[in-house]
Amino acid sequence: MIAVNTPYNEAVRYIENARDTLKRAGKMDGEYKDVKYVQTASGTAYLGVLIALDEYLKRKEGNRYSQPQSIEDYQRRIAKQNKKVNKWLKIVYADLHLVGYYHGTTSYEVIRRGLENAEKIINLIKTN
Repeated sequence: MIAVNTPYNEAVRYIENARDTLKRAGKMDGEYKDVKYVQTASGTAYLGVLIALDEYLKRKEGNRYSQPQSIEDYQRRIAKQNKKVNKWLKIVYADLHLVGYYHGTTSYEVIRRGLENAEKIINLIKTN
């Protein structure tokens, strides 16, 4: 268990909680069996990414930092810093927030891709 005292540790805790929740969804033939757990896990993982992105922007923008007000605001500001990170964010937003949380996909592959990209974003703030 990771002690919660940094944005990185908090974001990792969200991802770990999401993975634990997905275990309860069960899998069969590349699909999760219980959409409720997939939606909960997707929302939790997405929130962990937002924690990481806030810290990333604080580090990059310094005194100019203000809390982003929309996904478009995050994307615009992240794109100014690093286009690769913006690509990861677009995947996370689509796979976890829209398809996983709102639409309730049961696709294992979609959620896996979203979580992989979420972890890439979170690892940006691991050091420093």
